[in-house]
Amino acid sequence: MSGGLPDLCAGHPPQRMPLQKLLALRYSRSAMVDIHCHILPGIDDGSTSFETSCAMAEMAIEDGVTHIIGTPHAHPAHKFDVEVNCKLRDELQAQFAGRLTFATGCDFHLSFENLQDIRHDSWRYTLNQKSYLLVEFADYSIPPSLDQALHELQLAGLHPIVTHPERNPLIRAQPERLFKWLRQGCYAQVTAQSLLGRWGDSAQQVANIWLDAGAVHFVASDAHNTTSRPLRLKETYEMLAQTRGEDVARALLVENPLAAFEDRPIPWVPELADDVGWEDSAGATPRRKKRFWFF
Repeated sequence: MSGGLPDLCAGHPPQRMPLQKLLALRYSRSAMVDIHCHILPGIDDGSTSFETSCAMAEMAIEDGVTHIIGTPHAHPAHKFDVEVNCKLRDELQAQFAGRLTFATGCDFHLSFENLQDIRHDSWRYTLNQKSYLLVEFADYSIPPSLDQALHELQLAGLHPIVTHPERNPLIRAQPERLFKWLRQGCYAQVTAQSLLGRWGDSAQQVANIWLDAGAVHFVASDAHNTTSRPLRLKETYEMLAQTRGEDVARALLVENPLAAFEDRPIPWVPELADDVGWEDSAGATPRRKKRFWFF
């Protein structure tokens, strides 16, 4: 895959905050980074207008978000045009200069066409045109061939992040597939509102189970608007800080997302809980290789 960055995006880098301000934010609770958000207007089923996008950005600022990655769907149902995406990002950045830092990426549908195209132009799809990639699975079918597709993305130097697996009924029904992807080096991102029960009991229950099992690396908004799917993270941060500790909340909503934004190794990769996702068809648990924390 090509790692080169075209002039379009290279010429308009995300605005940098002053170092003193950035350091202060990193060590405060109000410094969240949203790596999955449909804030770019008129692109997909997310924001329908620039005014809505601005309202979503104001909500983010009020919540304590400092960085947002606009991630429209790269899906056959929605035209994905990186030049348009970058233009819209620049317009939002100009509107919120010094208040928010914007970047682009996508919600990458694992279709045959996308997998062919990403071999040549990976920068079009990755978060902030770096190496982390949000990957979205269909709700109706996850063929075994996609296991190899994820592996090939990794061999090309990309870091796949499985988006909202707790909302996918097929992954909920076959969680061993998710754990297989995680053990081969992928990451998982759950939706903030799922942890609060706003995507239903099933999504909330499994998101909490996987969080306790060490299978969640990012929490993001997946916001689409200001009403039914708003850009709200603070409530989830506070719930996680209360139930699992401040360190876990910061890891999921600040440190790991910022590392992905800046293209660094994520600092918090919990060890998967014993016996999770290792059962064979007879229900037996095979011997496992020793696993480590990564820093």
